Amino acid sequence: TDWLVLHSKRLRIAQAAIEGEGEGEGGRAARDVQVLEHEARKQVALRAAEPLRAGHNYTVSVRYAANLSEAFHGFYKSTYRGQDGELRVLASTHFEPTAARMAFPCFDEPAFKATFSIKIRREPKHLALSNMPLVRTINISASLVEDHFDTSVKMSTYLVAFIVSDFKSVSKITSHGVKISVYTVPDKIHQADYALDAAVKLLDFYEDYFSIPYPLPKQDLAAIPDFESGAMENWGLTTYRESALLYDPATSSASSKLFITMIIAHELAHQWFGNLVTMEWWNDLWLNEGFAKFMEFVSVSVTHPELRVEDYFLGKCFDAMEVDALNSSHPMSTPVEDPAEILEMFDNVSYEKGSCILNMLRDYMTADVFKAGLKQYLQKYSYQNAKNEDLWNTMSKIFFQICPTVGTDESTLEGDNFCRRNQESHSNAHWTKRETLDVRAMMDTWTLQKGFPLVTVTVRGKNVHLQQERYRKEVDSPLPSEYLWHIPLTYVTSKSDIVQRFLMTTKTDVFILPKEVEWIKFNVGMNGYYIVHYEDDGWDRLINLLKENHTAISSNDRASLINNVFQLVRIKKMSISKAFDLTLYLKHETEIMPVFQGMQELIPIYKLMERRDMDDTANQLKEYIVNLFRDLIDRQSWNDDGSVPERMLKHSLLLFACVRGYQPCVDKAQEYFVKWQKSNATLRLPRDVKTAVYAVGAQTPEGWDFLLSKYRLHSFNLEKDEIALALSLSKNNDKLQWLMDQGLRGDIIKTQDLPYIIGFVARNPSGYHLAWRFLKNKWEELVQKFELGSHSIASIVSAVTNQYSLRSQLLEVKDFFNSLDEKSSQLRCVQQAIETIEDNIRWMDRNFEEIETWLQNKKL
Repeated sequence: TDWLVLHSKRLRIAQAAIEGEGEGEGGRAARDVQVLEHEARKQVALRAAEPLRAGHNYTVSVRYAANLSEAFHGFYKSTYRGQDGELRVLASTHFEPTAARMAFPCFDEPAFKATFSIKIRREPKHLALSNMPLVRTINISASLVEDHFDTSVKMSTYLVAFIVSDFKSVSKITSHGVKISVYTVPDKIHQADYALDAAVKLLDFYEDYFSIPYPLPKQDLAAIPDFESGAMENWGLTTYRESALLYDPATSSASSKLFITMIIAHELAHQWFGNLVTMEWWNDLWLNEGFAKFMEFVSVSVTHPELRVEDYFLGKCFDAMEVDALNSSHPMSTPVEDPAEILEMFDNVSYEKGSCILNMLRDYMTADVFKAGLKQYLQKYSYQNAKNEDLWNTMSKIFFQICPTVGTDESTLEGDNFCRRNQESHSNAHWTKRETLDVRAMMDTWTLQKGFPLVTVTVRGKNVHLQQERYRKEVDSPLPSEYLWHIPLTYVTSKSDIVQRFLMTTKTDVFILPKEVEWIKFNVGMNGYYIVHYEDDGWDRLINLLKENHTAISSNDRASLINNVFQLVRIKKMSISKAFDLTLYLKHETEIMPVFQGMQELIPIYKLMERRDMDDTANQLKEYIVNLFRDLIDRQSWNDDGSVPERMLKHSLLLFACVRGYQPCVDKAQEYFVKWQKSNATLRLPRDVKTAVYAVGAQTPEGWDFLLSKYRLHSFNLEKDEIALALSLSKNNDKLQWLMDQGLRGDIIKTQDLPYIIGFVARNPSGYHLAWRFLKNKWEELVQKFELGSHSIASIVSAVTNQYSLRSQLLEVKDFFNSLDEKSSQLRCVQQAIETIEDNIRWMDRNFEEIETWLQNKKL
């Protein structure tokens, strides 16, 4: 060929040359080539004077210049203020998925793996970092030095990283000899210790778990003052937003500790899943993100058992189902063509659904067999790229190596074809099914089709009849019948709390219980990605169980019943009265997940009413929720006592109670706020009740101004999110508008936090119309800052519209997005927003009056 096509975005190319082997040394010199740009495709073509010959090596050199990016991707500028108030500048990179082309011309696709040699020139007062360790530094002049970094391992372009800053660091060596360092702006280095210790533990865990050594000599974790997402897994130099890495034992909340540990676990898991073995193309992004999200739970449950991370896993599955129930959802593995479509893949389906499917597979295969499969997959594809089917083929293979099929005699196979290598430890690994277990056939049903199954259970005596169909919110439209999943069902009954298993691979099925039971509960611990409907009196029996003896089933099982019953209301399988009847038991609930789930289902209902100005019923419902949890709220201590889950529950309950105006809570918070304000914020507030105190304090103009003055202070950097939430609860429109305007300007409130600010204002009954107007008026600026297709844009669109339930609001949303260019109007988040509003309209039309009646008749 005489063409060489590279990616290049906003790079000003001055000159390019191609040199053949041996041409430089006394042979012909490197020849300049013609450079053509394709702006729309972000590509440049280099045209050689004569065709390049197959099998020969050529060296391409390009001279180019570019400005530091003003957004959050590419090689971009970040700023912060020191304790002295002086503005300082640094430069950092964020390339995933398609922004390496903004820093250097390259083959910017994940399958083009290469080694990278990086040199950086800087002033002596700065420090340069990259993926690999520094090899040497050369003085260029009195005011310039050049750092040479070691050549990288073979990797994709999106993982290349470099930072030029004045950061300081703290370091430790892992037990495997890897140097871990945490880098932050100098004034915050005292907040780096927790992350450092967590990273050491986690990297050691992963090396042992995968039995594959971490291949680099060092792993740096850098807190970047301006950062759009949570973190980024650049090989050897992971980057984070400050709130995802920095922790102060004196002021940080329990939820902050959990969040930081999980994010570090996620990025370090990527060093194997994503960096060592990379998806071949972005259609299989879930292979990176679903795995890293899943490994957060696997690793942290071992390295930090006190965080009780396993309690929160099912919440991830509920979040995924929320979008996966929509028609505008997509299969986990789905074709993508351009940068905006690629960005849209970074969503709950790739992350949360991916992790839930893997959790279900691990439960199905057993932890040991699953782990053996992962090791083999990582070993086989190290420094290469893999596809969806490569993982399943490896898993199937290991499954049959460890579990060989010995003939087909039912007795030899113990009737289930699931080998039991160790009967004692795997007594619950009995799958009742006759077919051979084919991991790929099973998992294809979960990754290649969108949505998830609804399993309907009908108990007739000892016979349990099962039926599966796709769960969909839009009940009235016709449904293609080809949706079928291989579902690893689990259940417990009133007669046995030993988990029983049944693999369902057909539309309908039936099995027989040893004896009749009072109740049966499927999807034990919510380990499966499906929801369950119990026909006849099945639900009545479970509701009764919760009322009489709720601890007979686990807290995760209780949370999943709360979730499932409200999901069934959406598709007209259950009445809203029955769902509300179930919530009555929450008066006696004390565990975090069922309480959270109850709030998660009930709070959005009165939010829908507020958006329709149905204040009377909304207030009745608020009162019902407060009464439901009143005993639990009253029992909360206003101090730092308790385990991590207890402290997180305290944080949520007190914030909820104070914002809803529960007087004992408001009075107590007010008392704290007054003392705190009098001390000029030197009084230390308990870590997990601070948000509630701020929320109450922000309701007066003086309190609001005082909180804002603290928000601007360097010493409150770890409390910015809590203060911003409190400020956004104001009933003053001018103040709410000011917050969003400042977020876009990026000085007092950093633009990285604008999506949260807009979301907070949108949830405020006084502010939701302001948030919608802001989205409309500033759409172009938002897209310029955060990129079309990004998670930031999606979260803004969702937060602003997801509580609309009027036809006039639907029309306004449709009209606005239809007025934009095709790329914007066709965004998946826009389709999801429209579908969600349509669903809300149907829901309110069907259920509002029934809720009104129920609330009038039921008194707690």
